[in-house]
Amino acid sequence: MSVRTLPLLFLNLGGEMLYILDQRLRAQNIPGDKARKVLNDIISTMFNRKFMEELFKPQELYSKKALRTVYERLAHASIMKLNQASMDKLYDLMTMAFKYQVLLCPRPKDVLLVTFNHLDTIKGFIQDSPTILQQVDETFRQLTEIYGGLSAGEFQLIRQTLLIFFQDLHIRVSMFLKDKVQNNNGHFVLPVSGPVPWGTEVPGLIRMFNNKGEEVKRIEFKHGGNYVPAPKEGSFELYGDRVLKLGTNMYSVNRPVETRMSGSSKNLASRTQESIAPNPLAKEELNFLARLMGGMEIKKPSGPEPGFRLNLFTTDEEEEQAALTRSEELSYEVINIQATQDQQRSKELAQIMGEFEIMEQPRLSTSKGDDLLAMMDEL
Repeated sequence: MSVRTLPLLFLNLGGEMLYILDQRLRAQNIPGDKARKVLNDIISTMFNRKFMEELFKPQELYSKKALRTVYERLAHASIMKLNQASMDKLYDLMTMAFKYQVLLCPRPKDVLLVTFNHLDTIKGFIQDSPTILQQVDETFRQLTEIYGGLSAGEFQLIRQTLLIFFQDLHIRVSMFLKDKVQNNNGHFVLPVSGPVPWGTEVPGLIRMFNNKGEEVKRIEFKHGGNYVPAPKEGSFELYGDRVLKLGTNMYSVNRPVETRMSGSSKNLASRTQESIAPNPLAKEELNFLARLMGGMEIKKPSGPEPGFRLNLFTTDEEEEQAALTRSEELSYEVINIQATQDQQRSKELAQIMGEFEIMEQPRLSTSKGDDLLAMMDEL
């Protein structure tokens, strides 16, 4: 597991979240000034300097539920509100889109180009906000500094860590199904055509060499695909042609998008109940959330400007139906820690629950074990 994966995961999922919210704001005919305020507030919070400092610290990935808590807080950083069903759908679309992009990356290093595509599009949302643009550019410089010198093996470890994070997610997305890049069981269809990774050759030729390094024989074979050489390598500079299209806004054309859990995913969720079983990382996850949310500066709305509710479904009836049919095992609302199995786990639960006590006196430090609820109340 790579300890450098979290920033790439967070930024790419955050980019997908902004794409979806932008599309829904347009689809629901939200006034332009309100829509811009929502996106500006979320992006400003997402790229806050203190928040980025915590995010870029080397650390292991935590559960999907822990990360979802951060995104839910982020989505409500402005005057817009989402109910539980819409938040669930938003997170499903975010995760499946980025999973698809990771799977299709020609090279492990190209996940960085996917990230840059997300940042490039995000900057398009905030062209009239130079202060926020500066925040995004600073994050770009951090990415270049940290990831620019990593080896191919280190990027492969990052890609593997991402795929492990996504491996149990098989949520069907209508857009992917219509484009025939996803099967009915929720698995993606990998292409057997198109450009090969930069620096590699089109398959179909085997070369044989003697002990002196001289080529002595060639054998051609049919590879069954339709591959072409890569035209050029994508740019890793602040401004440049990324070449790779993965990570660009696939919602720029208004298309209805639905999500459905596949049967295999439902069975898998009921068997494993990811993040519900007690584990020794429970306390670390609380500390992780406290650190990240402590870095978020949620701006309270100034003045009497009314908020509004955003619906990620076509109608309110569809949203209500989704809330009723959502599987309990797949609900992210509460993290259950069952500590009845043994005494050791009961002690761990007692220690964790003890940290949720809201003390009247001010906290003197932000050391390990800070009260998560108190940290959130300060935002």
